[in-house]
This record gives sequence, C-alpha cells and structure tokens, in this order.
Amino acid sequence: MNATRVLVIEDDPNIVDLVRSNLTVRGFEVDVSTDGEDAADRVRTLQPEICLLDLMLPRRDGFEILRELRQEFAIGLIVVSARANEADKVRALNLGADDYLTKPFGIEELLARMTATLRRTRVHDEEIDIQQIDVGNIHIDLESQSVHRSGERVQLTPTEFSLLRYLALNKGVLLSYDALLREVWGRGYENSREYVRVYVGRLRAKLEDSDGPSLIVTEPRAGYRLVDPEST
Repeated sequence: MNATRVLVIEDDPNIVDLVRSNLTVRGFEVDVSTDGEDAADRVRTLQPEICLLDLMLPRRDGFEILRELRQEFAIGLIVVSARANEADKVRALNLGADDYLTKPFGIEELLARMTATLRRTRVHDEEIDIQQIDVGNIHIDLESQSVHRSGERVQLTPTEFSLLRYLALNKGVLLSYDALLREVWGRGYENSREYVRVYVGRLRAKLEDSDGPSLIVTEPRAGYRLVDPEST
C-alpha cells in the first residue's frame, strides 16, 4: 500500500519540523510549501490526499488559497491556524475546509483529525444493498460517489458527499446532530454542531432550488431529514 502523501502549507519552521517529523515516522510522505504561492501547482504535481493549511502566510491570504484549492481538488483540506475565533472557523468551513484545528495542538489530535478526514475522502468499500438513490431531481450514485441534479453533475467535496450519503441511506429518518457528527465526522467532534449546520447549508445551496421545496428538512434543535419534495 502506498504511503499517504500530505502537503503542509505553513511558514512557521517549528511547526513544519514538528508535523513533518511526526508524520514521517508514522509512514506519511510529507511535502512542504512555506508561502502557498504555488499551492495549486504543488497539488497537481504531487497529488496529495490531504493538505494542512495555515491561514496566516507571508505572501498569500490563506482563505484565498483554501478557495482556490477547493474549487479544483477533491482532497482533504484541514486548516491549522492560530486564528481561534468562531467567525474564521465558520468562514473556512463555508469555503470547503474539511476541518479546522487551532494552534497550539497536540500531534495526537492532529493525527485523529487527519484520520477522520481521510476516512471521508476515501471510497467507502463496505457492502451495502443500495447503490443508487433518487431524491426529487437528485440522483446519488454511492458506488461512484457522484451526484447529479436534473442530469447535471454536481461537484461535492468529500465531506459534503459523506454527509449526503448518510442522509440518503437514512432517507426520511430524523437524524440528530449527535448521530450525524458520530457517523460522518467520527469521534472527537461531539461539540462541533457548527460543522453540521455549515455543511447542510452547503448541500442545500448546491442541491436545492432557491424557490423550491427543501430536500433537507430541519427539525428545530433536533436534527435533519432528507426527504422527497412531494412528501413535504
């Protein structure tokens, strides 16, 4: 099995050394960009499975890099930043970050977040009876991890697809925040309800018509259900 390749976009040499040494000894292949100016080119060339991105870089805005990478690549994107306020976290998630880790952090926490993100980005290989699900004008192919809206391909991030997949496999069932966090994000995200809210919002923006019925129905303070429009 090939080693997992990681691209670290970070200008702090101490953090670069900490991350690179700890990931390398665990079998990861680690590449580093200290300014992010060539981020997209590096991803095209190196084809990493996951990218660790600092927001405060010397030459480019980290949010700009995040937007650029997410528009083109379906890789795991974890923001690792000293900016701890909620607004920055929500902004990063809205731009497509799979996770947000605040400095300072422990290496075990970083590894746990990376493992959870990689689990969502990789193809699910467990056997399920259902391979294709239709909800209104949305067609979901679980085997190829593709989604079409009225016949047109919809580009979803790995986390968006993972969330939609779980909602679709439980169509019509009210899923609590705790269930969604546990099944989509995994252990350690029990207090991260904003992740669910942001990503449900992203799915709605991509899958629903602004003046049409909702596919993902909110149950106040309880959770969400994926429903056929005619059933609402």
